[in-house]
Amino acid sequence: MAIKGSLREASLPDVLQLLAMGQKTGCLSVTDRSNFGYIYFDRGRISYASIVNRRDRLGDMLVKANVLTQLELDAAIDMQGSQHRHKRLGEILIEQQILSREELHRYIRIQIEEAVYYLFTWTQGTFSFEADIRPDDHDFLVSINPESLLLEGARRVDEWSLIEKKVPSFDIIFGVDDGRLAASEAQVTPLQEQLLPLIDGRRDVTALIDASGAGEFEVGKALYGLATAGFLHIIGKSRAVDEVALEARVEDHRNLGAAFYKTGMYEEATREFRRVVELQESDVQARFFLALVAMREGRWSEAVVTLREAATQPGTRAAVFHNLAYALERLGQHDDAREALAQALEHGGENDPRIRMSWGVLALKRGELEEADESFTTSRALFGKRTPPAAWFHYAALTAALRNDLDRAQVLVTDGLEAFPRGPVLCNTLAVLYERRGDVPAAVQAAERGLHENGSLPQLHKNLGDVLYGAGRFDEALEAYQRAIQLNPALGDDVYCKLGNIRYKWKEAEQAMAYWERALALNPANDSLRANLELVRSVPT
Repeated sequence: MAIKGSLREASLPDVLQLLAMGQKTGCLSVTDRSNFGYIYFDRGRISYASIVNRRDRLGDMLVKANVLTQLELDAAIDMQGSQHRHKRLGEILIEQQILSREELHRYIRIQIEEAVYYLFTWTQGTFSFEADIRPDDHDFLVSINPESLLLEGARRVDEWSLIEKKVPSFDIIFGVDDGRLAASEAQVTPLQEQLLPLIDGRRDVTALIDASGAGEFEVGKALYGLATAGFLHIIGKSRAVDEVALEARVEDHRNLGAAFYKTGMYEEATREFRRVVELQESDVQARFFLALVAMREGRWSEAVVTLREAATQPGTRAAVFHNLAYALERLGQHDDAREALAQALEHGGENDPRIRMSWGVLALKRGELEEADESFTTSRALFGKRTPPAAWFHYAALTAALRNDLDRAQVLVTDGLEAFPRGPVLCNTLAVLYERRGDVPAAVQAAERGLHENGSLPQLHKNLGDVLYGAGRFDEALEAYQRAIQLNPALGDDVYCKLGNIRYKWKEAEQAMAYWERALALNPANDSLRANLELVRSVPT
């Protein structure tokens, strides 16, 4: 259950203490006007924290600490942009032996602590904690006792309330009183000395933070000192122009929506992205995320409408057409889905392995096995050294099996389970392959392994029932089928047919006919079942 509240009623330090004492795991999202941040917890300890719209200062921090030079940082960033887009900056620096893994972990910890300290200064807005949500795509997580941050955080909050009297917002532009500065004998700090040449009457406080590489608190404190001494005066604000203000509002809502989506707060994400569309009707990204939310919640028709609207906008990316194809496929509109995938390929997706994989899945569902096989082979090559998702192994193996290449299918499933040992769908595929080979014990073992990982998949229970039914183990088959239809009453007419057959075999004619009638309701075209049912009805009891 989510925990929500107002920062006016409960301060962030109080919330952190509560989560720490409760040894909670999940994500705490914090909003303050147009700002958004989040703190991840693992059993009551902070594992990660970040702030949306805040420049990642890890590289700046490393340069400031003389761990690497600005030239080394710029070279690593260029390499990341041109050659290693899927790698993090820290990983590149480690590979180049510029930075040790221990050093990287230490500075990431400092970066996370700084983010939490900055969040402590937020005194209005709301917070929301969602349990059992973990950060995506972060190899370097930490383990920080929140209580260890409270004392320093309280000190900064007190100082920040004083700083705000001279630096009321980050869009303030300062100018330097050069005459007064030259006439003064006051000693400036190293950071103030670094900032003074940057205060040029054009940069606002945010730009000064970015240019200096220092944190918000340090820059605010330095500017407060300069302003208090009379060396600075306010020129104006950077967002005076209406068009700039509008774009800033759009960007704020867009970033907030993305952050809400990432943490599973779909209602809030929908609200923010709808505001983006209201302010800027042609915004493709907002429509794209609105569709993603609809797909997450199973509203496939709504997702199709939204994605088609996004597809009419100029500069539409392949991802829009790819997701449109997926939504259409879920609605059973395979021809339209194929057309959308073709559009995805034309809009820059020709080398995207996920789009090629989707083409293979659609071909498989259309019964075009050779084309599906070729698509999966092409997709695997495009993944390169990256491991394909579990779905690739499942569908590639299923295609090979349907082409009667059981040996290759089994190799594919085995490779998939090595990469995803907790993959219940792959266990299900392996069970089907063993059944086709006539190895009942191995098929049962594979299905039970999958159910151990996830007992909520009706297809796994159904396939286990099929294996047991074929082996004549009807008591066990009945239990498996009944669990399957409890999870999905509309799983398929064949399940009810076999349940009826088992009951009839046990001379329980009324129960058998009830199951067969249910099967006919799901598939009225099953004429052989209809004939058998009429025959049983005609036999006197």
